[in-house]
Amino acid sequence: MSVMPPDDIILEGVGLKKHFGSGGLLSSPTVVRAVDGVSLGIRRGETFAVVGESGCGKSTLGRLLLRLIEATEGDVRYEGRSILKLDKSELRKLRRELQIIFQDPYASLNPRMNVGDIIAEPIWLHNLAAGREKRERVADLMRTVGLLPTHTDRYPHEFSGGQRQRIGIARALAGDPKLIVGDEPVSALDVSIQAQIINLLEDLKGRFGLTLVIVAHDLAVIRHMSDRVAVMYLGEIVELSDTDALFDNPLHPYTQALLAAIPVPSPTNCQPKALLQGDVPSPAAPPSGCRFHTRCPHARAVCKEQHPALETAPGGRQVACHFWREIQGAGAGSISAPPPSAALAKRLALYRTWRERQDKPVATSP
Repeated sequence: MSVMPPDDIILEGVGLKKHFGSGGLLSSPTVVRAVDGVSLGIRRGETFAVVGESGCGKSTLGRLLLRLIEATEGDVRYEGRSILKLDKSELRKLRRELQIIFQDPYASLNPRMNVGDIIAEPIWLHNLAAGREKRERVADLMRTVGLLPTHTDRYPHEFSGGQRQRIGIARALAGDPKLIVGDEPVSALDVSIQAQIINLLEDLKGRFGLTLVIVAHDLAVIRHMSDRVAVMYLGEIVELSDTDALFDNPLHPYTQALLAAIPVPSPTNCQPKALLQGDVPSPAAPPSGCRFHTRCPHARAVCKEQHPALETAPGGRQVACHFWREIQGAGAGSISAPPPSAALAKRLALYRTWRERQDKPVATSP
């Protein structure tokens, strides 16, 4: 994990809200509060993760930070300057520095364009290179992400899911960005491929000095690659912490429940898990007070009546809970497993050898 000055903020969200309206002639209008008053600062050079259940607003927040969708309220500041006030020309120039890797590698690539043209498009749009120089740059990007430059004339359907995601990463790198948002970049891939893409992103971050914002629901992925984590629930951040501190001592009961649900890779660990009860409330009608009180095992009367503010805890952590001081330590804590047996250790060593071989690009026949 990287070490960066705590006050070197490259991207900042201030009071961000995104509400989606719906309703027709025969139904009353409803407002879905996808993101509801989120403030955060992302430090230069770090990997910042946003986690939560499906529908918590994490992907919407990622798009708000890049102004891929317009905010209902609030501000986004890049290098201290508001990007919500930029006109189309200024925003287009900014796109070079702020890029995104989409979740679905099958839907995010134009099936009518070959791979060379897909990767070269940002280079052409921003007038970074032309002719032979552009072709050489595309070839270099393909090598950087573990693809063969001889495959530039192929189309997306000729590649596997992991290879398509590598193409998406190469396209994101083509404009020499400073910050990349990964919207669940490995969730649509096979488990055997996920580690390759994670390791690739970590390698590229160090090589190009990138800042990464990773939106994910897989906490194992987050622990492996992130410096700080923001936990979202129903459009709000309920806990923000350094990764190690969050996994060792989760403060918010929702974070505790998420960590308790992580499977421990041990056949001897058969202890039942305390899972959350009930369904996630609708963001169109969030509960009063603390939005988590309908599912919280520690909820009291005040939780239903008063909305908890995001409070600063020791170590610079932030948590939105009335009783976090009393319940800290009730979560999963450090997640560990008993040492493997000799037979299991041998199988794991064979698997690691196989995975290392899979990481190397293999030439395929045309």
